[in-house]
Amino acid sequence: MKNPHEVIRRPIFTEKATYLKESENKLVVEVDRNANKIEIKRAFEELFNVKVEKVATINVRGKKKRWGRTEGRTSGMKKAIITLGKGEKLDFIEGA
Repeated sequence: MKNPHEVIRRPIFTEKATYLKESENKLVVEVDRNANKIEIKRAFEELFNVKVEKVATINVRGKKKRWGRTEGRTSGMKKAIITLGKGEKLDFIEGA
């Protein structure tokens, strides 16, 4: 098994992620591109001591960007939407 800190990269704070957290008890995080749903679930449960009910993954493509005449592409990422079990709660920014 991979190191849980390598699998879970960082939380994603957007309007949609905040809405999912408040209304449906789901968390959105960026994960390693090669991690599968089982690895993500195990890593999340090990790191935060919560029961994970479901994991949905999304591969986000990088966007095309231009710098003058030069075209390039930003790097893509993989997101995971993690559904916590009933009664479970996790807040990434409790102390802030």
